[in-house]
Amino acid sequence: MPPIAQRLAVLAIALFVTACAQLPAAPEAAPAPAAALVQPNANLVLQGIPPIPQAIADRVARYVDFRGHGLVDWHPTQRQMLVAHRQVGDTLTQIHLLKSPLGALEQLTSGNEPVSAASFEPRDGRYIVFSRSAGGNEAGQIYRLDLDTRQVTLLTDPDYRNANLGWLWGSSRLIVSSSPLDRTAQGGRREQVNTTYWLVDPLQPAQRRKLVDLPGPGWFGASLTRDDQWMAVTRYVAATESQVWLVNLASGERRQLLPAAGETLRAAHFAGDFLPDNRRLLVASDRAGEFRESMLLDIQTGQLQRLTGDVPWDVSDGALSRDGRWQALQFNVNGKDELRLLDVAAGFKPRPLPGLPAGSIGSMAFRPGADELAFTVNSAQGPSQVFTVDVASGQVAQWTRAYAPPGVDMAQFSDQRIVTWPSFDGRTISGLMNMPPPRFTGKRPVLIDIHGGPEAQAKVGFMGRYNYLIQEMGLAVIQPNVRGSTGFGKGFTDLDNGFQREDAVKDIGALLDWIARQPDLDASRVVVAGGSYGGYMSLAVSVHFADRIAGAIDDVGISHFVTFLNNTESYRRDLRRVEYGDERDPAMRAFLDRISPLTNAHRIRKPLFVVQGKNDPRVPYTEAEQIVERVRANGTPVWYLRAENEGHGFARKENADFRFYAMVKFLESVLAR
Repeated sequence: MPPIAQRLAVLAIALFVTACAQLPAAPEAAPAPAAALVQPNANLVLQGIPPIPQAIADRVARYVDFRGHGLVDWHPTQRQMLVAHRQVGDTLTQIHLLKSPLGALEQLTSGNEPVSAASFEPRDGRYIVFSRSAGGNEAGQIYRLDLDTRQVTLLTDPDYRNANLGWLWGSSRLIVSSSPLDRTAQGGRREQVNTTYWLVDPLQPAQRRKLVDLPGPGWFGASLTRDDQWMAVTRYVAATESQVWLVNLASGERRQLLPAAGETLRAAHFAGDFLPDNRRLLVASDRAGEFRESMLLDIQTGQLQRLTGDVPWDVSDGALSRDGRWQALQFNVNGKDELRLLDVAAGFKPRPLPGLPAGSIGSMAFRPGADELAFTVNSAQGPSQVFTVDVASGQVAQWTRAYAPPGVDMAQFSDQRIVTWPSFDGRTISGLMNMPPPRFTGKRPVLIDIHGGPEAQAKVGFMGRYNYLIQEMGLAVIQPNVRGSTGFGKGFTDLDNGFQREDAVKDIGALLDWIARQPDLDASRVVVAGGSYGGYMSLAVSVHFADRIAGAIDDVGISHFVTFLNNTESYRRDLRRVEYGDERDPAMRAFLDRISPLTNAHRIRKPLFVVQGKNDPRVPYTEAEQIVERVRANGTPVWYLRAENEGHGFARKENADFRFYAMVKFLESVLAR
């Protein structure tokens, strides 16, 4: 072991000893010997966390190595694809080449950072470009990987956050967007942020050409006409407000398409693909009602045609075949993503699909020059797997098979079921619930796991490591969709904005009431958890309902809205002000200060476990450190885990595993009778 690693290991053990001295005695009669403890790696900083017995790691070992596959891209000329996967023994996701259904994976990318996004050079696939950031900082950089030599070349400026938005139709050139980072600004913060679009030849990156400077953050996407003269881009303002703009690639001239000039309509509009006629653009919008529909915009006349107005659910994704014949759409049906197919040539008439694998549909893409659609499926019975369907013949093929450790039969995992409860104002709130196997009798302890966003949704899918909590610890896991969640109409999404923030916390109070009425749930043993905005929610529940929970887990959560808005990366600040409120307004600032968990830390009286990545650009690590210090000063037990090489969540298996070991230990300690 290198000297520095030895010193870090000694320091980690010393932190364990210090933590033990600060906490009440554990239920065990005597501490376990050092050889029987899980040692954290050198990138983990621990405070207040007692030693983790190796027995916990041994018990959960079968539940920490589920491995699925993500669909990345089709080869332009061959029936091959790129998939994202973590190989056996690896700790990070990388890009692999898959040459046939259920064939062997050939790993293409490697290194100390995860890679999950890439695309083939679109003419003959002689190289790929991929994006990667460092230590979870989300400052994405784009690279070229030559498939013959495996040489990697950086294509972008590391002082900017970059995104690959797609290829031109007529040549192998990329559209790339770039936004400046706070670390390059005087004083470490920017008051104004622009988004620049570039045209980049991956073989000659130094000769890039600026296409347009767009004011402010929130610009994304680049849908191109087939003649490469125009691109449609989306400007995100809020979850229920966005715009579609048209940009000329030669001059940079731009004009707003949706909402059209003179319209005062506040609605979401997202640019999709252009049809081959270069005149009609597919868009997704909720302008006609509560839910997002697929629509067709004539960019010359401004006429809009509704294509899926008969479906009372949000369009969440879409794909157009290269020849423009087929449109595949993904609908979020009550938390489960379903696939539907439209025949464009027949006037966007629905086309029946054969029986598809059970589960929720993920990403999808048509193979160039073919009627074959690739898509992923994930369910309670397994993580993401890649399938294809020939939309003309109906033939379905499985391309990847998810991996489960020996001794785990994923087919035995039960589906989530939808539960509902009335909230304080009479509104019905819903969530997903996993119940443990029937062998667990009596009232079951509950983990309430709140999603982030808040413009997100708990959806049907694989529970990963949490299957251990359900299958082996006998916990019931409830994933609530409180007001502010997406998927239930734009009116529901707006219910928590600004001064209505704590109404979402009251939804959890109503859930606690509902749990107390259930004959199979134990209201005296409830732990609340969440990540990002869900982390704020877990802290807020700890403030308002301390007498009704046994403990709380805060992953990368907001502890004070004003300090969060001041310190989050500048390219995100204005977007978050729309959701949470503008702290520069005195009345709003006073409100945000009053409701923040940090202000009310003296009311947090139940054990707290805080998890944070040091490089988080969204919720800076200072949000975690200030709540840890304040709550601990009040005498409440606080466990704190910080990873020096992570950002907004743990991407590295060794870190995620240790976090889960500590979580199991925390749950065992606070739920013990």
